[in-house]
Amino acid sequence: MDLFNQLVLAGAVLLLLAILASALSYRIGMPLLLVFLAVGMLAGEDGPGGIPFDDSGIAYTVGSVALAVILLDGGLNTRSDSFRAGLRPASVLATVGVLVTCVVTGLFAAWMLDFGLLEGMLVGAVVRSTDAAAVFALLHAKGLTLKERVSATLEIESGSNDPMAALLTIACIELILAGQRTPGWETLGLLVQQIGLGLVAGLGGGWLLVWLTHRLPLERGMYPMLILAGGLMLYSLTTVLGGSGFLAIYLCGVMVGNRSPRESASILQVHNGMSWLAQIGMFLMLGLLATPSELIQHAPSALAIALVLMLVARPLAVGLCLMPFHFPWREQVFISWVGLRGAVPIILSLFPLLAGLAVAKTVLDVAFFVVLVSLTLQGWTIPALARRLRLEVPPAPEA
Repeated sequence: MDLFNQLVLAGAVLLLLAILASALSYRIGMPLLLVFLAVGMLAGEDGPGGIPFDDSGIAYTVGSVALAVILLDGGLNTRSDSFRAGLRPASVLATVGVLVTCVVTGLFAAWMLDFGLLEGMLVGAVVRSTDAAAVFALLHAKGLTLKERVSATLEIESGSNDPMAALLTIACIELILAGQRTPGWETLGLLVQQIGLGLVAGLGGGWLLVWLTHRLPLERGMYPMLILAGGLMLYSLTTVLGGSGFLAIYLCGVMVGNRSPRESASILQVHNGMSWLAQIGMFLMLGLLATPSELIQHAPSALAIALVLMLVARPLAVGLCLMPFHFPWREQVFISWVGLRGAVPIILSLFPLLAGLAVAKTVLDVAFFVVLVSLTLQGWTIPALARRLRLEVPPAPEA
C-alpha cells in the first residue's frame, strides 16, 4: 500500500509541475509539449528526479491509448466547414505527402546511419508524422487566427496523417522481419485494408454514437463518457480486425462533432480536458523513457536527419502536393514549416523495439532527438513566421 501511495504522490507531483510550468511557457512562447517532455526528462534517471523507467511495452500501451483520446478530441473539434475548405489538399498531404517525405528522409537516414534501404525507410516513416495538438496549442496561446484554408489544411492533415505513418512503419517492420528488401502487393493490400476498415468503422461508429445520445436518457455527465467509451471501443476493435484504429477514432470524432449530439457543449468541454490530460501524461512518460546521456551518441546524425526533414523533405512534399491547388508561396512556406513533430514519432519508434529489430534502439534515439529539435526550432518560431508571412486574420468579434 505504501508503494502505491508513493506512486500516486510521484504522479501527482509530476502532473502539477507540468501544469505550473505550462504557465511559464505562455510567457516565453515555448511549445507546451516541449515543457511536458522536459519535465519528464528531468524526473528521469539522468535528471534530478532519478526515476528509472525503461518499460517500452507500458510506454507503447499508455501512449497509444493517450494518442487515441487526443485524436478523438481533434475530430470533435473539426468542423464540416474546415473539411470543405481544406479536405482535398489535406488528403493529398496526408497520403502522397507522407510517402514523399518518408522516402526522401529515409534515403538520407540510410546513408547517414549506415543502414540498409529498408531500415532507412523505417526511420523516415517513424519521424514523418506531424502533431496538430502542438501546433494549435501554440497558435491559440499567442492569439493568432490563421486564414481558413491554411488552418483547415493543417488541421485535417495533422489529424489524418498519423494513420498513414503508422501503416508505413508497420509495413517496413514486417518486410524487415520477413527478409524482404522491397515491398510487394501484400503491402498495398495491407494499406487498403487498414484505411478501408478505418473509414467504415469511424464513420459508422460515429453515426451510431450520435444515435445513442439521442435515444438513451442518461445523466448529463454520462454523455461525454459514452462518447469516450464508444470511441475507444471503435479504436481497439478496428485495430484487432486489422484496420487503422487511429483513423477510425478520428473520423468517429468528426462524425460526432458535426451531428449535434445531445449535451454537445458538455461533451466538447470534457473531452478538451481529457485531451490535455492525455497529452501531459503521455509526454511525461515519454520524457521518463528517454535517456539523455544515450541520445548524445546519435546527436550529430539525428540533427542532420531533422534538418533534412524540416528543410528538404517536408517542403518538397508540400510543394508537390499543393501544386494542383494553387496555394500562394507564403502559405506553402508556412505549411512546410508547421510540420511539427510530437508524440507520434516516439510512439511509432517503440514498434521496432517491441518487434525486436536490431536497429530499434537507434531508431528510438533518433526519433527522440528529432522531436526535441522540431519542438525547439519550429515550435518557437511558428507565431512569428505567421505574422511575418501575413497569414493571420483579425479574430472574430465576441458576442
